Amino acid sequence: MRRDSLFYQLFAQLPQTLFDLLGINPPQGYRFDSVELKQTAFRIDGVFLPPDPSGTVYFCEVQFQRDNTLYERLFAEIFLYLRLYRQTFSNWQAVVIYPHRQAEQVSFEPYDVLVKSDRLRRVYLNELGSPAELPLSLALMQLMVVPEAEMPRVARLLAQRSQTERAPNLEAIIELITTIVLYKFTKLSREEVLRMLGFTTEELKRTRFYQEVYAEAQEEGLQRGLRQGLEQGLQQGLQQGLQQGLQQGLQQGLQQGLQQGLQQGEALVVLRFLRRRFGDLPADLEAAIRQLPSTQIETLAEALLDFATLEDLRDWLRNLG
Repeated sequence: MRRDSLFYQLFAQLPQTLFDLLGINPPQGYRFDSVELKQTAFRIDGVFLPPDPSGTVYFCEVQFQRDNTLYERLFAEIFLYLRLYRQTFSNWQAVVIYPHRQAEQVSFEPYDVLVKSDRLRRVYLNELGSPAELPLSLALMQLMVVPEAEMPRVARLLAQRSQTERAPNLEAIIELITTIVLYKFTKLSREEVLRMLGFTTEELKRTRFYQEVYAEAQEEGLQRGLRQGLEQGLQQGLQQGLQQGLQQGLQQGLQQGLQQGLQQGEALVVLRFLRRRFGDLPADLEAAIRQLPSTQIETLAEALLDFATLEDLRDWLRNLG
């Protein structure tokens, strides 16, 4: 995933982030968009549109690699936009976000007058300050440039702040933090990142990630159980050879199917999490888990997040006896 995409998600969820960065309080109603100027195939990373034509339009560019033609391209895009949409605003300002000063281009000529004017604001994320003291929106932006060794601590801090400060769009913010950490730690699963952020098992179950996995597995297990139950019911009814037997067999089959479906759905959730964590499971372990009753599957779901190795899982299953 490119960093541009991460910034797009941040600006889309929290448009106020740009204005926190500039230290201003704009009128309510600004709308964020990424605009393609089709006539020349130019694309501006972010355009913050004012709620009415008397406002200021803000152009935002995220630049993490040095590009010695950045300002040539940026001002060409801006002036083309001004020509095409002049009736939608009364003033404009550009903002370029860098990870640090070393990423900025070396020479500004022939645009040095514009670069050094009030029309352009250059921001260096590593100079914003401490993530603990910054507004949450800016701390989220800075998380993208935190060194790898510091990222787990800072990510946990921001996850805690988002909850204690009752941030708007809490679920979207947690998802964004998780995505940023996954971008840095590509070998971790989403579940492991959520655990890194300090989520308890119950909180993890309330996340969209867990619910989507659980719902998918539950539906798969329910369908499988219903199919098996109907087959058993039809077979039982046909063997009895009577209408009453058929109806009774179907009823029993449906009941068994529902019960089996729910149980298999819970087992599939557990198996899916274990595979994400440890890879493919040995056949004997998978078979043992599928045979567990619902109460023990629920207990396993609580315990599995604490397993460090597959041997821990084996020990847990042995202790059931």
